[in-house]
Amino acid sequence: MRYSALTQRIAGEGAAAWQIHDRALQLREQGVDVLLLSIGDPDFDTPQPIVQAAIDSLLAGDTHYPQVRGSRGLRDSIARRHRQHSGQAVDADHVIVFPGAQCAVYSVVQCLLDPGDEVLIAEPMYVTYEGVIGACAARVVSVPVSPQNGFRVDPADVAARITPRTRAILVNSPNNPSGASLSLEIWQQLAALCIRHDLWLISDEVYSELLYEGRHISPASLPGMAERTATINSLSKSHAMSGWRVGWVIGPKPLAEHLVNLSLSMLFGIPDFVQNAAQLALDKDLPQVASMREEYRQRRDLVCEILGQCPGLRPVLPDGGMFVMVDVRQTGLCAQRFAERLLEGYGVSVLAGEAFGPSAAGHIRIGLVVDQLQLLDACRRIALCASDLLEPHANVG
Repeated sequence: MRYSALTQRIAGEGAAAWQIHDRALQLREQGVDVLLLSIGDPDFDTPQPIVQAAIDSLLAGDTHYPQVRGSRGLRDSIARRHRQHSGQAVDADHVIVFPGAQCAVYSVVQCLLDPGDEVLIAEPMYVTYEGVIGACAARVVSVPVSPQNGFRVDPADVAARITPRTRAILVNSPNNPSGASLSLEIWQQLAALCIRHDLWLISDEVYSELLYEGRHISPASLPGMAERTATINSLSKSHAMSGWRVGWVIGPKPLAEHLVNLSLSMLFGIPDFVQNAAQLALDKDLPQVASMREEYRQRRDLVCEILGQCPGLRPVLPDGGMFVMVDVRQTGLCAQRFAERLLEGYGVSVLAGEAFGPSAAGHIRIGLVVDQLQLLDACRRIALCASDLLEPHANVG
């Protein structure tokens, strides 16, 4: 049978990145001891007050069709939190709720891009961006970055790639996979490019509350940027709610109306009991959230300290997020081969940097998604894998 061209556009190289994770799951099912560091799913439970809010909402009968744009209460809470954190003047009418940030990104590009449009994205980039952009027959134009510069994009490199077909710039800060966060100076230069060339800025800020160095800048708060910026965020990482599927877009009101129309044609909102739990998560200053952030920071420091002392390995200290990139090129293997060997011979599952773009070639991405004891075990296995490779006649049983 015949399938649409869309099926090819969404099956980019990024879709293949998860094969090593799938293989790790297979090995686990066979009883093999595998430490899963290949996916960014928090290992913490959702804080109990949030869970109880959902239970209470269910028991109260909040199981009917929700408001398409999101409940007023949740949108008020999202707008209030964004104002507090960014200084941008927004209200509930600027906010549209979606089932996760992934769906929010997809919906935004559907409303902004036409076939043939170009979107500039600094790589390494999140593996699904390619498919999301391709779904509307637009094209990703990658902007290389340097590991030596902490994987931070240079605005001059962005400017050099702007053409008459450029419609938007997509930035993820802090970045997945690198953890790089952009400074105010870099944001100001990117904002100037957007204004000069009349471009949209899509700002993916899902790791904004997991920032350990510096201050998070939400670019929509900069002069002249509110009317051309779609800010995307969620509770998946910050509140350990990845399975709840709660995300949102904050943007100019005309964009919000277009997003409502799109949601009407495919989503029809997210359940009220989930929204009520999300509202509590945003309204309450839960100590568990701060504890999780501190735990991630300690895990980051642990990985960088241990692997930084290992021959053949060079971790890149991230500003934020829940991953650490490690340069493995001195071992003599590319990242994909190293990741495969690490899984099959040492029982640790990580993703190869090549899946995120050429700038991450030779690096592996380690997820900080197990406790410190297990992470210490994983670091020892990674170090052993590198050590064995540096031995001239190493063999792995």
